[in-house]
Amino acid sequence: MEISKAEIQSASAVSSSSPAPIELNGSEIMVKALQAENVKFMWGYPGGAVLYIYDALYKQDTIQHVLVRHEQAAVHAADGYARATGEVGVALVTSGPGVTNAVTGIATAYMDSIPMVIITGQVPTHAIGLDAFQECDTVGITRPIVKHNFLVKDVRELADVMKKAFHIARTGRPGPVVVDIPKDISFKKTSYYGYPEKVEMRSYNPVLKGHGGQIRKALQLLLKAKRPYIYTGGGVILSNASQELRTLVDMLGYPCTNTLMGLGAYPASDPKFLGMLGMHGTIEANNAMQNCDVLLAVGARFDDRVIGNPKHFAQNERKIIHIDIDPSSISKRVKVDIPIVGDVKDVLTEMIGMIREGGHKPDPQAIAGWWESIQGWRGRKCLAYDSGSNDVVKPQYVVETLWNLTKDADTYITSDVGQHQMWAAQYYPFNEPRRWINSGGLGTMGVGIPYAMGIKLAKPDSEVYCVTGEGSVQMCIQELSTCLQYNTPIKIVALNNRYLGMVRQWQEIEYSGRYSHSYMDALPNFVKLAEAYGHVGMLIERPQDVEPALREARKLKDRTVFMDFRTDPTENVFPMVQAGKGITEMLLGSEDL
Repeated sequence: MEISKAEIQSASAVSSSSPAPIELNGSEIMVKALQAENVKFMWGYPGGAVLYIYDALYKQDTIQHVLVRHEQAAVHAADGYARATGEVGVALVTSGPGVTNAVTGIATAYMDSIPMVIITGQVPTHAIGLDAFQECDTVGITRPIVKHNFLVKDVRELADVMKKAFHIARTGRPGPVVVDIPKDISFKKTSYYGYPEKVEMRSYNPVLKGHGGQIRKALQLLLKAKRPYIYTGGGVILSNASQELRTLVDMLGYPCTNTLMGLGAYPASDPKFLGMLGMHGTIEANNAMQNCDVLLAVGARFDDRVIGNPKHFAQNERKIIHIDIDPSSISKRVKVDIPIVGDVKDVLTEMIGMIREGGHKPDPQAIAGWWESIQGWRGRKCLAYDSGSNDVVKPQYVVETLWNLTKDADTYITSDVGQHQMWAAQYYPFNEPRRWINSGGLGTMGVGIPYAMGIKLAKPDSEVYCVTGEGSVQMCIQELSTCLQYNTPIKIVALNNRYLGMVRQWQEIEYSGRYSHSYMDALPNFVKLAEAYGHVGMLIERPQDVEPALREARKLKDRTVFMDFRTDPTENVFPMVQAGKGITEMLLGSEDL
């Protein structure tokens, strides 16, 4: 059966009252469901359990399937696409090892609350539990790392299951949903009455509208504050509430900080932004967090990397207002005074309306004194680094140069995990949401290239850079082949210090310089490796060559470029809060070691 663009409109056209339902197999129903959900791209890797699904994909031309080289990358690429666009990312893998290879990608998305639907193949229903070839307990394996999962045992339920999967993935606190489809379900036929227009789930009804009384109480507390602080996380971006946050901060004139996942929600160039907070946050951001008298937490979860030791955080008394769509996140790590459960965008909109109606304003004298304290902390310039050497490339300089060249362009930055991730977060100021794409909660190495190619497919006219390290980049480097096949010309900025840099930094500070298995002494020639994959490779070893190399890479708009920057192997990420310490107990440089 051919499924073409002309049939997208009919994907949900056949209703239960139609006198003539059509006969479709499970794979065709699944494709109809994806079309009805307006899925444009999906990433996957075929195998025996999903061949009927791949056959149905072959017969349509509305969804572009991207063949990755490893199932982990399929989920990462769909994840990157979802983070950059706000749409549901879709991945397709086969049973057994296809599923287990995808687990890291699913867990990565789950930890950062990314809306995704992962379709997995399964052995035929009669063989489930019999240790059939390429069988694994997908539902059991993925249960702790998904928002929900389904095992489809009846082809007649498939359309409803797909509708529920997309609904669960994108609503409330977003997250990945797995749909496990046995092979026989993919080829069995049934009467298709159309894709459901709506879904009803008695057990799933996320609260969107915040309690008006709680919002009013929060505002009263906030407007009376002498040392207020607005602390925001990834929930602001996931809720598309960046504009509402900016309006609120500008109306109040209060200082604002973002977590690693929230960067770009409030413009980094605005003086009211104190920088990122937490383990590698700025002095001003961390000190304001510890010394404020009223804290407004918006779409953030008081992560261990943000507040450090909870006992230290609790030493200073403060009133805490916490807005989050997930009630289980409130008072989970830190007791709050005014909880507000609801969608961040809705709650902030109501809060702004109440401020305008009430006409109340903060105490300007108290706020001026608070800003004076903040400017004192800011004056310490904690992100300054030694940039005077002409002999070695400083990683911070590479990121700063990239920012200076691309700040006026429509640019997306992905990163892997490690020192390079922190330098990108510290030295590339993000003024817009969804431009900074990285793995926060799980801290997954290898996401950078798949994220970048997923974004480039969605945003072909934008510049997409992957900031990575020589360790992380090798975890999914095979996806350079995918970049060539699907013409996604990304730019890879590898800060190559010949170490697993963050591991080495901790070993220097916490383990008396015992560098156990953190030195990379058998690295490939990345220039030749890039060329072998059909791309452009560059080796940059001198500071004066950094800007010319980046300029040249930008000119090569239609080519993937791998830039191997040989950076200072002794450079550490500062400021730094050691494990078990409080957020104001920061190491500011090597002199503190």
